[in-house]
Amino acid sequence: MKVEQILKSKAKFSIEKKVLINLQLVSTKTGSEMMCTLKEFGVSVQQFNVLRILRGQDKKPANLSTIQDRMVHQMSNTTRLVDKLIEKKLVDRCICEENRRKVEIVITQQGLDLLNKIDPKVEALEKESTKGLNQEELKQLNILLEKLRS
Repeated sequence: MKVEQILKSKAKFSIEKKVLINLQLVSTKTGSEMMCTLKEFGVSVQQFNVLRILRGQDKKPANLSTIQDRMVHQMSNTTRLVDKLIEKKLVDRCICEENRRKVEIVITQQGLDLLNKIDPKVEALEKESTKGLNQEELKQLNILLEKLRS
């Protein structure tokens, strides 16, 4: 469906405006689908992101700054996100032995187990969300999106 149809507008949009509106529409749609997928597991998209970052640490702890730098959605409430994950026993907070002022975060086995349950659902969602494009189109789109971000 064309942007003009979605917005129910007779106005002529520049190609730049159409691209940006389409990016926003796709982002909203995929974000909503991800939120619904994760809801059944009791975690938000941001909490899921933190869990994946910590899993990627391969059992090495990460500090709040590292987590924040790697977040898809950069935000200032990383501490609150981590606190909620601690309450759910999905991550642990510990004091760095070399620097007692430094707080480190590690994913728990319960957190890893949860990710193992979530992963197949997220992979299915990713396939479903991109099914209209073949592998070559996906590669090209990725190149173009990276170019837009730079």
